[in-house]
Amino acid sequence: MESRKQNRNRNRESRQSNDHDTTFTAAAAASESENNWLQEMKSKFEKKPTLLGEKAGKRSCCIFRVPRSLVEINQKAYYPLIVSIGPYHHGSKHLTMIEEHKRRFLRSIFDRTGDPWVNLGLCFQTVESLEAEIRESYSETSRLESKELVEMMVVDGCFIIELVYQSLNLASKDPDDPIFKMEWILPFVMRDLLKLENQIPYSVLETLFKILVPNPRYTLQNLILEFFSFSLEKPGSKRTRDRKFEGKHLLDLVRVSFRPQSLRSQSPPAQSTKHPRFIQPANRLDRAGIKFKTSESPDVCFLDVKFSNGVLRIPPLRMDDFITCFILNCVAFEQCYGHCEKFVTDYATFMGCLINNHNDAGFLSDHKIIENYYGTDEEVTQFFDKVGKDVAFDLTKSYLYKFIEDVNDYYWNDWHVRWASFKHTYFDTPWSFMSALAALILLVLTMIQALLAYMAYVNPRS
Repeated sequence: MESRKQNRNRNRESRQSNDHDTTFTAAAAASESENNWLQEMKSKFEKKPTLLGEKAGKRSCCIFRVPRSLVEINQKAYYPLIVSIGPYHHGSKHLTMIEEHKRRFLRSIFDRTGDPWVNLGLCFQTVESLEAEIRESYSETSRLESKELVEMMVVDGCFIIELVYQSLNLASKDPDDPIFKMEWILPFVMRDLLKLENQIPYSVLETLFKILVPNPRYTLQNLILEFFSFSLEKPGSKRTRDRKFEGKHLLDLVRVSFRPQSLRSQSPPAQSTKHPRFIQPANRLDRAGIKFKTSESPDVCFLDVKFSNGVLRIPPLRMDDFITCFILNCVAFEQCYGHCEKFVTDYATFMGCLINNHNDAGFLSDHKIIENYYGTDEEVTQFFDKVGKDVAFDLTKSYLYKFIEDVNDYYWNDWHVRWASFKHTYFDTPWSFMSALAALILLVLTMIQALLAYMAYVNPRS
């Protein structure tokens, strides 16, 4: 009996011991799992962002991936179609054709500028010293090794410089060079060079230019603006040649060359007590008596809009694939880079308000404000509608704020509206004018007849 009781006690103690061991093991496992989880979370927290780096908001960071909301407008306008510049699209299979020609242009520029190997080594050495600055220029962290990045910068930079020189006939070129002989290639290359994701820092271009062209006849800025003047009207005009621009890359340099004259002369807009209102569509402004004319000065850019005495002067805009691509990429840059003026965004938003439907687009075309090589009036309307839809825009900070305020003051003035309505009703066509004139003559004759009758009544003949 005693033995049986002892066995039961031993079994109970054994079970308790097993339970304790199980509890300890489970607790240890839970503790280890928690430690692993904490380590995993710690590594996640300590991992630096790569797709949008921590330094993307700094002034030095100026080359970005285009936001998805903008890419959906027109993907072809943002992604390179024929040539890759910089790391974002480097190595893309559909861009290998021009990649092979870059080496040929590299040989050409070094053969022309002294000892090729000495200059090549100097270029690599100098650009390598700029590596930290180069990496900081991109919002997305590049996985390229140091040598790969430096080589890409030298090859791409020399390609751009030599392309500009040969295009402007400042350097000899093969008359059968396919890049110039096949007429479709160069316009596509030029367009790709002005895409936000397809840029290298302008400081790299300047550094290479100083090494390769120590005593230049022209500045790099003027050469680049003259090069793009083939497709963009007047970026190489006198008003740009005489001024020094601070561009972060090719796109920004050309963008800044179009800076409106009004921005250089006006002070920041004062705080207005009025609630800011967008401008009315073109046809409504026309019905309110506002006249539309193109700017008289031949040396203004398409951003220099003015309003005075009921006359709205807008420089002609040549609407084609090149200018629309340029506008889209400028807007993307201004949306991403927080340290620049947003004048292209201001203009695009203004045009989006002015063109509410295809009738407004047709009206501006009839007044020679839009030279439409882009498509139908409906396609022009859709372009400006989309480009201004998902962008951050503050009217009170716009260079067009005072201009829009003046137009709105004129538009909402009842006297102007009534006078315009009267002119539209009675003077819109020659026939309505003749009818109004006949009615006026009849009214005057009736009044004269009534006056004569009254005078005859007052002073009857004796």
